[in-house]
Amino acid sequence: MTGEQDEASASARPRRRAPQQLLFSFLGSLVLDRGLPPISSRVFLHLLEDLGVAEAAGRATLARMTRKGQLARVREGRTARFSLTPWAEELLREATPRVRSAEPFAHPGGAWTLLSYSMPESRRDLRHQIRARLIWAGFGGLRDGLWIAPGRVDIGAIFAGPEFAGLAELADAFYSVPVEGTDVPRLLRRAWDVPAIRAEHESFIATWTPDRERRGSPLSRLTLLGADWLQLLRTDPGLPAGHLPADWPAPASTALYRERFAALEPDAADQLRTLLAADAGRR
Repeated sequence: MTGEQDEASASARPRRRAPQQLLFSFLGSLVLDRGLPPISSRVFLHLLEDLGVAEAAGRATLARMTRKGQLARVREGRTARFSLTPWAEELLREATPRVRSAEPFAHPGGAWTLLSYSMPESRRDLRHQIRARLIWAGFGGLRDGLWIAPGRVDIGAIFAGPEFAGLAELADAFYSVPVEGTDVPRLLRRAWDVPAIRAEHESFIATWTPDRERRGSPLSRLTLLGADWLQLLRTDPGLPAGHLPADWPAPASTALYRERFAALEPDAADQLRTLLAADAGRR
């Protein structure tokens, strides 16, 4: 192989996703708001095994998500069954509009959101959660305590929830526009790793182009597709197209995700119904 062939082959290899990422993809794509009963651990472990996750790691992930309040666990004889908690349902519903958007990387031109906040020592345990919410909302760090995001971000949504009570009062946010003469492309590269964002898009496209995508059942492929898409949405905040190269790959990634999801979802849903029916027969 030439160097270019090696690089293309490497970018097309599906990346390993953490079991929790895979389960959130599965739950958001095929379980949320579908009226399904609690799902047995057997079904979760079957799915994870098909994605290369060992049984012990799968059981540990279910236990960890239960401890975190993301899954509710009930016993039926010797079988453990799991369902989304109301809090987890709310988180997934909040993510759904961007996941399904026809233009998830687009923002109204010209507007920016600046946010400055400090975390008191007594609330340091929430730092990671707030940072994850900021990244999902499209923020990049300009310097310590100062974040910027394209478009007009709903700051209240970031700090919503009883666990974040009082933190919004420690944040100052402004909607703004760059002063004339500001080197916006340079600013983008200070707040975000633009080459890494491009590489994430290119990896997604290389992995999910139909003649290259991984083999496996529709259920496992849809789950991995969703996990890769969520990772891409976390990586790319939707940088303004006018300050990016003309060949920026975000539109191609979006079109590919929508096409592959539409192709895989019906068969994946059928496979899940079959698994649930077979599992119900084992009660």
